Amino acid sequence: MVLTIIKVGGPSFDRRGVLQYAPTTNGANRFIASAALGQALRLPKDEAVTQTLGPGSAMEETLFHQPALLAETIEQLAVRPNGIYLDATVGQGGHSLGILQASAPLGRVLGIDLDPRSLKRVTRRFSWYGERFIPVHGNYAQMAELARAKGITQVNGLLLDLGFSSLQVDAKGYGFSFQREEPLDMRYDPGTPLTAAHIINTYSPVELARIIFQYGEEPRSRAIARAIIQNRPINSTAELAELVGRVLGTRRGRIHPATRTFQALRIAVNNELDNLKLGLQGAVQLLAPAGRLVVISYHSLEDRLVKETLARESAQCICPPGLPVCRCGHEPSLRLVNRRVIRPTAEEAQSNPRSRSARMRVAERL
Repeated sequence: MVLTIIKVGGPSFDRRGVLQYAPTTNGANRFIASAALGQALRLPKDEAVTQTLGPGSAMEETLFHQPALLAETIEQLAVRPNGIYLDATVGQGGHSLGILQASAPLGRVLGIDLDPRSLKRVTRRFSWYGERFIPVHGNYAQMAELARAKGITQVNGLLLDLGFSSLQVDAKGYGFSFQREEPLDMRYDPGTPLTAAHIINTYSPVELARIIFQYGEEPRSRAIARAIIQNRPINSTAELAELVGRVLGTRRGRIHPATRTFQALRIAVNNELDNLKLGLQGAVQLLAPAGRLVVISYHSLEDRLVKETLARESAQCICPPGLPVCRCGHEPSLRLVNRRVIRPTAEEAQSNPRSRSARMRVAERL
């Protein structure tokens, strides 16, 4: 279902920073399908949010991922007119759209994404911004090199939103969802060789248990690994989810028993934690003096890594504890802006349940 309104111009946000509508390539302004908007318009949930998405469909063309902590992102980035910003995980473009609007009339956003499918969609949607939006397919671990290739050596603000988009969960083909029958893929970039199916069906029980424990923080990783070995080959997400459910038993509150195993596989397939380490290093290189770094993480592994990196980069000394005199010669490159993490408001968590686990940390380049 696509609703049109008689208004032309740029995208619009409500007072909470929730995107309400945006111009499309045909010149009309179309409401954006989101949970909050669906409630406001009293639309059935399946029409507002979960209608099947297909390439080029009307719903696919107008659907924007509802980004977590959007208003907080714009505020903490200190977006100013005509600045240059980097969205290292542009996804469906929700945060980038807010930055483009706040940095008008000449601000630019370099949008990087590892998923060529997401990048194609957001490039089409942002065509009305012309050269103000610069799409780049690549890994944010190489963000400094990717930016230089576009003639950008410094940015005034940089966003790393480490969550995957609702579309990547809801759309077919990614293999992230355990609620339907799909191939065990889990790649952001289909051009990379490693898939979840390869890990599940070829890795040793020791290696499987290590991945599920280390990346999923699953205490029963060994039992899950043994069950996987005994039931190979496993070819679909539904098969794997059902198997993990049998091992672990009933659902853990709102969390499906397979959640941690799927998280572990996704992290391993996409090398997410190593990429994050490199991406944070690249961010420090790219930020102009007084430029802001905003990182939004969604699980403890990411947040711990971000917290430790920002603490180290903002410290006067990184010598091992106990040394009587500092010998490291370390000079801080960042200043911590918020000592405590910024979390979604209760209102946002209710309207956008997938934002519940979001944690934002902010630092400023010295």
